[in-house]
Amino acid sequence: ELWFKQILHELTASRDAMLNGELWLAEHLLRRVHTIERVLTQQVDILETMTPQDFGEFRHRLSPASGFQSVQFREIEFLSGAKDPSFVRRFRGLTEVEQERLRRRLEEPTLWDAYLEVLRKAGFDTDSEDSIRDALRKVAGDRSHYAAIWELGEALLQHDELAAAWRARHVVM
Repeated sequence: ELWFKQILHELTASRDAMLNGELWLAEHLLRRVHTIERVLTQQVDILETMTPQDFGEFRHRLSPASGFQSVQFREIEFLSGAKDPSFVRRFRGLTEVEQERLRRRLEEPTLWDAYLEVLRKAGFDTDSEDSIRDALRKVAGDRSHYAAIWELGEALLQHDELAAAWRARHVVM
């Protein structure tokens, strides 16, 4: 939960930096998130050294919490673009404060929304999937002019890949 809290802080700050045109800061914060996501994934190695009985006893002490039952984990997903209001309805035992936090995350801009704003500020059309694809092709093809936008896009992609890796390790565990 501490790492999730730090990730939430950094992702929110990165999104806000993108919206404010501070691309270098947004990328810097995302790189910090990458490091935390790698640590989270590597921590699964420790849990995998436990026998099923040891893990069962350890897990029982945390009951009913798991990474997927974490409100902060769902906030990270929503902020990262995986907004699914059904998660709020399916969660059991949420306090009013937690429900409000999740509802607020559902309503606020995602990292993708912020990146689209970066593209718009650079003069690109983002009104359709085709125009976004054209903008990304232009950015990729002319990195001498769009280096910061390219690197930011790469950092967002890395976040997505690392979050998926943690999720996969967590599920398999």
